[in-house]
Amino acid sequence: MFPATLLMAAAVTLSAQDIHVRVSPDVKTGIEGKTEFPKIQNALDHHPNAGVDAQGRPGRVYIEIEPGVYHERIIVTQNHRNITLVGMGKSPAEVVITNSLNASQAGGTFFTETAEINGDGFAAVNLTIENTAGNTGQAVAAAVRADRAIFKHCRLLGHQDTLFADAGRQYYVDSYIEGGVDFIFGNAAAVFERDELHFNGPGYLTAHSRSADDQPTGYVVIDSRVTADLGAEPPAGGAGSGSSAAAKRQVYLGRPWRPYARVVYIRTILPAELAPEGWNNWGKESNEKTAWFGENGNTGINLKTVAAWSHQLTAEEAGQFSPKAFLAGSDGWEAASDAARLP
Repeated sequence: MFPATLLMAAAVTLSAQDIHVRVSPDVKTGIEGKTEFPKIQNALDHHPNAGVDAQGRPGRVYIEIEPGVYHERIIVTQNHRNITLVGMGKSPAEVVITNSLNASQAGGTFFTETAEINGDGFAAVNLTIENTAGNTGQAVAAAVRADRAIFKHCRLLGHQDTLFADAGRQYYVDSYIEGGVDFIFGNAAAVFERDELHFNGPGYLTAHSRSADDQPTGYVVIDSRVTADLGAEPPAGGAGSGSSAAAKRQVYLGRPWRPYARVVYIRTILPAELAPEGWNNWGKESNEKTAWFGENGNTGINLKTVAAWSHQLTAEEAGQFSPKAFLAGSDGWEAASDAARLP
């Protein structure tokens, strides 16, 4: 027979499988902290482990970040699953994770990211991740290689290569993403719903990298808004300064980083600065035969001038790109439902 106190402790463990820790600039402990940390990476490295409930379902680790500017680079490793970063401010602008590093400084694009997310089941809520290198070449704010990743009510800020949506299934909802050149790129299956995607210079919004037509990947922008502010002249030799977008002071919906790139815009408001053809073939006519770029129900695009090699989708065809359908995968993931349960 177990003592009653042990039985009660076991019951508490089973019912309290989630872990909550706090991050604040005011915290004085370092890695020796158990529930409070001064840095986000301290919390990622040293938080207690979440438990498992009576049905065998793993809990989540909620890292609750108090308002402040956190000058650090963070990494969520592959073995670190079900991590949730929660900004505790009134808006995403009150919790900022920031760094400034471009490719020439770091030795390549893929060493520049402010946040590197590799652990499946990751979520970020109500915070900002930025790379402040500006128009100085590739400079990644967030590199996301996690499956079932969610960004809700977040801001991702940069210029060239802001978001490396690289692998896995990803869902960005009620968020703001800013950049100028290829500022969403990679080969994830990602849906951007009710977002604002903002150009801070002429360039290309997406650069998807699907390399074969049987890969179930692509970017879907749905019920969102694309905006642009092209008022400032780019610095000489800045990112994309020699491109057609920069020369024409226009923006494009995307261009194929790899031949079979797939990007779809559905019921999205597009800006007046959009190039008449909408899409760019990255200087290769052969890409027009393999890239799969589609549209349905958007405003701000002229169907008489849009690239003839793009696809105008019927409502039925557009249905396959809903978050529920496009991100389901073999496990039937319902991204929108999971996002709704987040704080």
